[in-house]
Amino acid sequence: MERVLKQTADGSLTIFVPELNEHYHSVNGAMEESKHVFIKAGFEYCLKPGGKINILEVGFGTGLNALLTCLAAQKANIQVNYVGIEAFPLPDDILKVLNYPEATGEQQAFDLFRKIHDANWVYPSYITERFLLNKIEARLEEVSLSAGMFNLIYFDAFSPDVQPELWTDNVFRKLYSALATDGILVTYSSKGTVKQALRNAGYTVERLPGAAGKRHMLRAKK
Repeated sequence: MERVLKQTADGSLTIFVPELNEHYHSVNGAMEESKHVFIKAGFEYCLKPGGKINILEVGFGTGLNALLTCLAAQKANIQVNYVGIEAFPLPDDILKVLNYPEATGEQQAFDLFRKIHDANWVYPSYITERFLLNKIEARLEEVSLSAGMFNLIYFDAFSPDVQPELWTDNVFRKLYSALATDGILVTYSSKGTVKQALRNAGYTVERLPGAAGKRHMLRAKK
């Protein structure tokens, strides 16, 4: 598939896929969307002093969510075990020009972003002593997930209009099983069919204010 770099409203880049007419991140601000949906409504909501968080990301994509989570883990002084599932990893020539480290305003982000993408797709890698990354190249339906393993799920697949097979009762039931009690799933989509599929799978669904350009997002709890 052809991939075209696009600058978003906050200066950070996203990737446009003409074949799907879909962007990897919001054109209203890639960095802003990731911070709002996944860090503020997800990671910070789950924080417990002195604890650790097991995170699953569905749609690893550009690695932006992983980078911001790694930085947040450093600041919170908390251990994060992070599993990212991606069926179609991006090529190096695209990854090398993404400006996310610069957009964070943090010097350490350059080294962390490089380590995140240099990590292999077979064995877990320590990006920092507090951030263990396990990248899995596969479709979600091909991956076996241990029951009750995760405290937090970032659901960042392409939109329901583009990848409807990932926004179903069955998929959300699989993820529900993988969540620990009181675990949560966060996603940028607040589409009615998504809310219903989450409820059908057993979650308690909360609609929250969305990132720039979107009215709402969802947080679903087990």
